[in-house]
Amino acid sequence: MSRLGKKGVNIPTGANVTQDGTTVTVKGPLGELTRDFPGSVEIKIDGSEVSFVPKNNSKESRALWGTYASHVLNMVNGVTKAFEKKLLIEGVGYKVEMQGSTLVFSLGFSHKVPLEIPKDVKAVVEKNTITLSSPNKESVGHFAAVIRSHKKPEPYKGKGIRYSDEVVRRKQGKKSA
Repeated sequence: MSRLGKKGVNIPTGANVTQDGTTVTVKGPLGELTRDFPGSVEIKIDGSEVSFVPKNNSKESRALWGTYASHVLNMVNGVTKAFEKKLLIEGVGYKVEMQGSTLVFSLGFSHKVPLEIPKDVKAVVEKNTITLSSPNKESVGHFAAVIRSHKKPEPYKGKGIRYSDEVVRRKQGKKSA
């Protein structure tokens, strides 16, 4: 039994949820998100609430019940209030600059690292802080993970790219006798 699936999703004012077969579309003030939900879970839209009912008692339908509820909840929340991730760049000489729709990183390599910003993600650069926002939770999280993967924070000096709420456990290093 899924707690999220049983609870359902309330649709706030300003958001509109429609269903066409297995495809669910959510429209709101920040954009439109569409996702296909195939499988053994039935999605019903009743006025201002979306409910989820497993078609049978199989292992697959029980597993997807809460997953689908979570996806629809994230879509509704995203079109009303965008998801946001903040990344911090720490280290001497480490910096980022925005050139059009590309982020260009200087991370201590012999070359600069350019990254194209996805179309549905908005990026703001202030000194050594990058703020990513998007109505789609998956694309903002994935792009933040791609940025972080180019220079993960190291445990001795803390240099690298990290999330703003991430805590880097520091190691002591060598001791002199």
